Amino acid sequence: MGTDKSKLGFYLLLAPLLLWLVMLIILPHIGLFLVSVSEKVGVREYETGFGNYAVFFNEPLYWRTFARTAFMSIATTFLTLVLGFPIAYYIAKITRGRTKTTLFLMCLIPFWVSELVRTFGWMILLRETGVLSNFLQYTGVIDGPVEFLYNDAAIMVGLVYTSILFMIVPLVTTLDSLDDSLIEAGYDLGGSGYSIMREIVIPHAMPGIVSGCIVVFMLSLGNYLTPILLGGKDSLWFTGLIYTQFITRFNWELGSAFGFLLLALSSTIVFVGLKLSRQSLSNTMGR
Repeated sequence: MGTDKSKLGFYLLLAPLLLWLVMLIILPHIGLFLVSVSEKVGVREYETGFGNYAVFFNEPLYWRTFARTAFMSIATTFLTLVLGFPIAYYIAKITRGRTKTTLFLMCLIPFWVSELVRTFGWMILLRETGVLSNFLQYTGVIDGPVEFLYNDAAIMVGLVYTSILFMIVPLVTTLDSLDDSLIEAGYDLGGSGYSIMREIVIPHAMPGIVSGCIVVFMLSLGNYLTPILLGGKDSLWFTGLIYTQFITRFNWELGSAFGFLLLALSSTIVFVGLKLSRQSLSNTMGR
């Protein structure tokens, strides 16, 4: 009886998770794929085929935007790692007590407001009549107003700022578990700061690095708001094309094909990243 009750309790606890996975992830993706292979041949008449995918590969604008989105998402992930790793290392291994808590809290504060508000904040800073342009004019660096918005650099700044917390948190968690005595032993054996970082710190932090990179890459690849607002209406971002097909053109079949291609891209890059880093998904997410 005790074993049966334990099993029943386990299944009841597992049921919400399974329901969430099936209803909000598995079934919608199956539906997305079925719609993507439906070709409209008449009024409410559809045939099964891969014509929507052929449209993607035959139109240079679509696959170039697809490749550009992937490249900029990878670049955003790399920049986020480069900026986030020193911050996480300083919080996890150098600071102590209240200072550590305060610094970690400072990383969280910007995320107390919505992404829309944070993005509008960057628009206020970077626009032609914004804070940065006025400051540079006041200091004499430039003679007239400069527009820092509506370019790739502005998009990258917004994406890095939006996702850097999701890199810092897993890195801090992983680095916190690194025994300080290992670093001290490295110095005692004559190791330099570079060699200790390469041989001890980075290998130990690799699960956190991979975990943070996966989350940041997924968030950047699927981001819609930041590229559109900071890059302008002419910014080429693949989620913008998906939005246009669904909402503006009411072409759900082509929009579904684009969405499924984006899913395939993200899954492929994550798979390649795991293989190159020699990490498993279960080990990475478990850390």
